[in-house]
Amino acid sequence: MGPNDSPSPARRREPAVIETERLLLRPLTRDDVDHMVTLHADPEVTRFVPTFTRAQAYARLAEIEGQWAERGHGLCAVELKETGEFIGRCGLNHWDVFDEVEAGWTFRRSSWGRGYATEAARACVEWGFRRLDAPYFTAMIHPANTPSERVAQRLGFTPLREDHFLGHDVLVHARYRPGHEKR
Repeated sequence: MGPNDSPSPARRREPAVIETERLLLRPLTRDDVDHMVTLHADPEVTRFVPTFTRAQAYARLAEIEGQWAERGHGLCAVELKETGEFIGRCGLNHWDVFDEVEAGWTFRRSSWGRGYATEAARACVEWGFRRLDAPYFTAMIHPANTPSERVAQRLGFTPLREDHFLGHDVLVHARYRPGHEKR
């Protein structure tokens, strides 16, 4: 293979770091910019998360790549195992402002109501507890986002505090590492 024979962007996919019964999760990269723009263009999806221009999505994906390189964790593309279809993003994101790791999830509207968010987030949290020394992970949820609230409850997250983040009031929930429950 010569110096100009590098794989095409479509073939330069990161390997899955997490696999569930129905899903493959792999680190998000700048090659996912079209997926991110499409995901964040749906007004129903972005009721509680920001919209992105292409340039903003590309910059955010560069930050995510940096977090994977620096910390060994970050946000993942979530794909259906059977078809490879991108259905959302999920993963662990370190927020310096809180010095906490958040478990976060955002999915395409066409995938809502099928248990994918719960399945992906559960796998991310379990993976995170095996790989990181964090005593807990947070989930920051807009008070009106009842579907995400239900996902967090199914995963064992409990209320931690109210806060303000990215221009919104949020309810911060915590899922404690077994044996480190809040006392």
